Amino acid sequence: MSTTKRALITGITGQDGSYLAELLVEKGYEVHGIVRRASSFNTGRIEHLYQDPHAPGTKLFLHYGDLTDSGALTDVLLNIEPDEVYNLGAQSHVRVSFDQPLYTVDSGALGTLRLLEAIRHLNKKKQIKFYQASSSEMYGKVVEVPQSETTPFYPRSPYACGKVYSFFQVQNHREAYNLYACNGILFNHESPRRGETFVTRKITRAATRIKEGLQDYLFLGNIDAKRDWGYAKDYVEAMWLMLQQDEPDDYVVATGETHSVAEFLDKTFALLDLDWHKYVKTDERYLRPSEVDLLLGDPTKAKKKLGWTPRTSFEELVRLMVESDWELAREEKAMSAHRQNRAKV
Repeated sequence: MSTTKRALITGITGQDGSYLAELLVEKGYEVHGIVRRASSFNTGRIEHLYQDPHAPGTKLFLHYGDLTDSGALTDVLLNIEPDEVYNLGAQSHVRVSFDQPLYTVDSGALGTLRLLEAIRHLNKKKQIKFYQASSSEMYGKVVEVPQSETTPFYPRSPYACGKVYSFFQVQNHREAYNLYACNGILFNHESPRRGETFVTRKITRAATRIKEGLQDYLFLGNIDAKRDWGYAKDYVEAMWLMLQQDEPDDYVVATGETHSVAEFLDKTFALLDLDWHKYVKTDERYLRPSEVDLLLGDPTKAKKKLGWTPRTSFEELVRLMVESDWELAREEKAMSAHRQNRAKV
């Protein structure tokens, strides 16, 4: 019988899912991911890992499914029989959750419960370890600074409310049914693979396009909001470490530093020799109905029990994102010039 560990990742095509898939493949796992069926492919972040599923040595396999479909989830789990399940799938944009609260909660909160229930029944056959992607947004209107595993939650969005529901469902299944289930309370984590509608990537993408003359202005909401920003590639290692412990537990994953959106603008535009004040405008459409002003995590427990520590500084994170998006902007400019030249012929 093969001793290769098998993992299932929901949200595998997202930022965290792609980095986690890379990490697990490097560690020799057979990795399976759930993707929603759509008219176009959304696998750009994992294409370098995905091969012909019938080719020898293939370590990554994709399956159609959806967190809103309990039958499909159960079928995938039955077919794969994973050792570890990482639930990273959700409608993850906080501002969008105000516009789509029902879908956000159905896919996020109830999606978690559907997975937990499927695992609970399958655990009669083998123990499956479960990781839940919890969020610093659960702290919302914070009652203490910094925020740790014992800080009370005060959610301020449909997204955060759904995450709080999931958090307690994980705890309940762990205590009631003896499931190996962990919550990773991850504070904001970014990368060149971050979606372009999230504020950090929105900034680096726009700033580099402005530098190349492809864009005039950047429109943002609250630039005074403060966040604890880390590097997603560092954070997925903490997810994996949680499922390698003897006993399941919940952990805050953070850098222990906080920076404002304005500071992110400073660092980004400075790398491009630009003054952001000339290009950034406020647009009320990007303001949340209820704002989260300050998030600052205390990762002491993760450092002590998991041996995890963030390796990438705030400045280095910004530099990584700017360099990646500047390359994209240059490619975009070159393609635009090529099209214009062809049009003249």
